Amino acid sequence: MSFDARPTDFSAARIQEAVQEILGAGILPHIVQAGHPVLRHVAAPYEGQLSDAELGHLIDLMRSVMHKAPGVGLAAPQLGIPLQIAVLEDQFAVDPEVAAVRGREPLPFFAMLNPRYQPLGTTSLAFYEGCLSIGGLQAAVLRPESVRLDFAAPDGTRMQRTFTGWQARIVQHETDHLHGILFLDRAELRSISNNAEYAARWAQPDISRARLELGFLPDPTDD
Repeated sequence: MSFDARPTDFSAARIQEAVQEILGAGILPHIVQAGHPVLRHVAAPYEGQLSDAELGHLIDLMRSVMHKAPGVGLAAPQLGIPLQIAVLEDQFAVDPEVAAVRGREPLPFFAMLNPRYQPLGTTSLAFYEGCLSIGGLQAAVLRPESVRLDFAAPDGTRMQRTFTGWQARIVQHETDHLHGILFLDRAELRSISNNAEYAARWAQPDISRARLELGFLPDPTDD
């Protein structure tokens, strides 16, 4: 599946100005919601548009916004900043059965700049996802089970890491944000549920019941 998001037209000076405005406000910024064009453009690669201090403060701020939401990832465009920066962390207590089915293990905090991912192997799995920029909706998304992530650390060090299970899903979701892609672009449209319906009907560890009753994705056990 391909997407044709356009590169942001923000200049380096305009990006720095936007970051300085957010950092100087003294409050946690709101998370940008779907419909805002910043979420539909390819963010600018990070190429030193910010000072080291500004970059560090922005990452700290993004982590605070992510925690308050609460969520497991946040991309800079979700704060209205079209830069390829995202923060990720998953330390939530999860039911052991859910964790086992979804391959969900704690993900220590890290920030990634200019990330790219490549699927590893041929296995893809579908689970429900939500997004801090699409309030009130959940949908099943089929994603590669394992990926290789290439990115830069905030100090500029080039990194390569492998992720599997729910960690791989978080990595893909946040990297997509930096390229103008929202999870609904990849979702099974017939699976879309509001939060109340999801909680009441589809919050099982896997999607088998939702898949059957809502009529999306073939049963992988069928011939």
